[in-house]
Amino acid sequence: MFRPLLSVAAFAATLAAATTSTLLSGGTVIAFDSDTDNLRVLRNGSVLIVNDTIEDVFAESYSGTLPSGTEIIDATGDIITPGFIDTHRHGWQTAFKTLGSNTSLAEYFERYGEFVVDGGYSADDVYISQLAGLYEALNAGVTTILDHAHHTWSNKTADAGLNASIDSGARVFWCYTFHNVSNFPHTEQVAKFKDIADSDRLNGKATSLGIAYDGFHPGSARQTEEVISLARKYNVSAITAHSLQGVWGVINSPENLNNLGILNTSIPVIFSHASFLTPEGAELLRNTNQYVSITPESEMHYGHDHPHNHLVQDQAALGIDTHFTYSTDVITQARLWLQYTRLTLYRWLLQNWHVPSNSPMTVNQAFMLATRNGGLALRRPDLGVIAKGAKADIVVWDGMTPGMLGWDDPVAAIILHSNVGDIKHVLVDGKFVKRDRKLTVENYSSVQQRFLVTARKVQAEWKQRPYPVLEGKYSLSDYQYERVPYVDTVRGDGNGYGHQYL
Repeated sequence: MFRPLLSVAAFAATLAAATTSTLLSGGTVIAFDSDTDNLRVLRNGSVLIVNDTIEDVFAESYSGTLPSGTEIIDATGDIITPGFIDTHRHGWQTAFKTLGSNTSLAEYFERYGEFVVDGGYSADDVYISQLAGLYEALNAGVTTILDHAHHTWSNKTADAGLNASIDSGARVFWCYTFHNVSNFPHTEQVAKFKDIADSDRLNGKATSLGIAYDGFHPGSARQTEEVISLARKYNVSAITAHSLQGVWGVINSPENLNNLGILNTSIPVIFSHASFLTPEGAELLRNTNQYVSITPESEMHYGHDHPHNHLVQDQAALGIDTHFTYSTDVITQARLWLQYTRLTLYRWLLQNWHVPSNSPMTVNQAFMLATRNGGLALRRPDLGVIAKGAKADIVVWDGMTPGMLGWDDPVAAIILHSNVGDIKHVLVDGKFVKRDRKLTVENYSSVQQRFLVTARKVQAEWKQRPYPVLEGKYSLSDYQYERVPYVDTVRGDGNGYGHQYL
């Protein structure tokens, strides 16, 4: 709801206790109107931030009396959006960057996944890889991240990833992973989780504690019951699981979790990918208000597909997954998913010899998936929106860059024409984490150098590891491996497949 300008007296009473305030003035604001449950574009609008909260949103340039000490940011010609929300990521993998450019999902499991890395990353490696990855996300305007933190191979690596999340300044739903890794038994994993949950280390921080677990399908009942009990006891911020059905054999379907009684609770449950979601599973999501995290680039890159997720977008948000293999920004995911969905539904008509007369999905819908739907998936309606009372997680885009110049529809400009280089400022909890196109990290160059040491070490080790031979039966489901045909981009013998230049 957007109200008219308040009187000076009203502002003075409202803001008397404020400690810090910022006014983003004169930009085009992509705000959210709860009365219509939709976007509202405010040209020449203003956003007033007090401490960590959006105090008010104005449909015109603010001209009243501001709280003492308010910093005014001139956003004339710029576009002001909420921060973007990534509902599925593995932040610790940053050091693998460019190693997996041509990898399939089956190869990923055998080469880069949580079970084969165990021992290959030290606690220091986890910390700096996680930290660098979160800075990369913030630089791209991603202010909220659900991290499926499967770097929990020991007490030290668990602490390292959590500490990096806290230190980054991002809003991280850090989901401690329970998994059957070597040298860190389940009993010790439980003890470490309790140690973190019972401590005060997350008090007053933007990072919160969740749980990631991929054993919700039948077969590990006692361990699963304990994980669920911990989630309920500590009322964790989120539960997340990889949900891969069909040939993949990972399962963790909505049906599985419903049978365990954990969909109808106050805890948000995020089903990452939900490849081969069933109609029954989709209805369970709607009936229990739980969400799928669609990760378009991941699901295309790895080939685990998402054949039905365009049918359940009312219970879906966007995620990124293994950012070491491709883009780290949510806008790219929104753009890919928008065009994939359009193609899927166009093709449905074309295959029946009809000519499409309309576009089946809009840029507004893609924008909502990237912002508000992420907040709803996390049961945080104060995230992913610019509205009075929402958290002050905000991105300011330069409307005068070569790629943005001439925009009229700001939503279309962001979804279809923007890139990370267009981002001027990023705020989390009202604090600048990126300003004037630069991260506000103290001594960021030292972070870069420390990360490069880890990346070069990790990459050198992984380049020496032999690639898995994927033949016969796939171990997680007993389906057969089979080669995918190569495409041909070069005439004559061969196909020009080329090499990785590592």
